Amino acid sequence: MAHSPGKHGTFEELRERAVTLRRTGLSRRRIRDELKVHNNDILNRLLEGEPPPDRTKRPNAKDDLRARARELRLQGWTYDRIQLELGCSKSSISLWVRDLPRPERRDPTEQAKLAARKRWEHELAVRDERRQRTKAAAAEQIGEMSDRDLFMAGIALYWAEGAKDKPYARRENVLFVNSDPGVIQLYLAWLKLLGVDPGRLTYRVMIHMTADVEGAKHYWADLVGVDVSAFQKTTIKKHNPKTVRKNVGADYRGCLVVRVTQGTELYRQIEGWWKGLVAQAPARLG
Repeated sequence: MAHSPGKHGTFEELRERAVTLRRTGLSRRRIRDELKVHNNDILNRLLEGEPPPDRTKRPNAKDDLRARARELRLQGWTYDRIQLELGCSKSSISLWVRDLPRPERRDPTEQAKLAARKRWEHELAVRDERRQRTKAAAAEQIGEMSDRDLFMAGIALYWAEGAKDKPYARRENVLFVNSDPGVIQLYLAWLKLLGVDPGRLTYRVMIHMTADVEGAKHYWADLVGVDVSAFQKTTIKKHNPKTVRKNVGADYRGCLVVRVTQGTELYRQIEGWWKGLVAQAPARLG
């Protein structure tokens, strides 16, 4: 049964109460129940012109995009550039920014270059994301490394990067040089697995003369867990003015030289292990 305003006061009084309730944040349903107004037409008249409270408004997923589009348009961006940046349609962009002044027209060649550069930046980002996903998935495949896994990896690592004996120069020394901190850590873990006493290890930095020599020494000392004073004299590489060096910047720390003292017997074992691995390769190939 429709509510008659006359029962509970004049229409103006009822409207005043409805507006007051609305401004306290009540929903239309709560106001209807509170005032016993069950006719939507009457309720609409009572609340006419009164906006709903902010909390009752549903957030628009495109509000952030709209604000960003307007910001970019004010910076002079074209619809094409905004579309590439935000990934939304030109029709939406047009609705969002149509009240804003149009940017100055640019040379078509320059505009095409900007668009091409933006597309290339997007392509590079996609490629990098794909690259990182592949690397992460590959890392997961390794799982937990067993002692035998480390043993075999260390043999191959040493034979690829370590010093080797030659028939014309007998040097049965266990000497390893590398600039990759991960490689150094894996190598040291391998030596520990072999039971090499840490006291038999000596360290030395090889680095270019223009680099931060002291900073590099401290970096490597922290990595291997020894005091920098234990390091042997640094080997300094002289600068060749005809060479354009790429190993520059804060991340350049030269190479670390790790030597195992009294390592003749160990070297012979390493060479034997390597030959044992190589001997099995033909069977794997065939």
